[in-house]
Amino acid sequence: MIDVKETLAFAEEKMEEAVMYLDDSLARIRAGKANVKILDGIRVDSYGSLVPLNNVAAINTPDARTIAIKPWDKSMFKVIEKAIIDSEVGIMPDNNGEIIRLSIPPLTEERRKQLVKQCGKEEEQAKISVRNARRDILEKLKKGIKDGLAEDAEKDAEDKLQKMHDKYIKQIETLMAAKEKEIMTV
Repeated sequence: MIDVKETLAFAEEKMEEAVMYLDDSLARIRAGKANVKILDGIRVDSYGSLVPLNNVAAINTPDARTIAIKPWDKSMFKVIEKAIIDSEVGIMPDNNGEIIRLSIPPLTEERRKQLVKQCGKEEEQAKISVRNARRDILEKLKKGIKDGLAEDAEKDAEDKLQKMHDKYIKQIETLMAAKEKEIMTV
């Protein structure tokens, strides 16, 4: 017989992971302001292995439109510049020999709409993950009835699962609304 509490905890964990993944994905989409998280996906070749950019350089935002990257090793300048150019960040680095600067250009209306659309795709993926978690657990609960789970317990579990689903879908929509507002604000 299945443990209903354990099954629901598993579902909640999966739904929470979907929300956390969405939050992380949205943080990497630039919204016209300098944000060091847009560089999180960049890996650089350091002594034969690919490492995150923040492992080889100090990264900060001196103002709202600039990201400053100060490599700890002078030989890393070219490697870091190449990694940024090859990435999806879409910003040309400016190197003065001491610091690599990324000037965040203001977004055009067209680019803002593209970014909102990209965020919408990420939002839909998160919603699909939450729905899949719900579906998988519902199937488990239905099988549980055959294994001796009381129908009342199964119905209660379904209700809790639906409330959990609704809560996480609302969180996803809230994250998306905040990101859309951030992108569309000039």
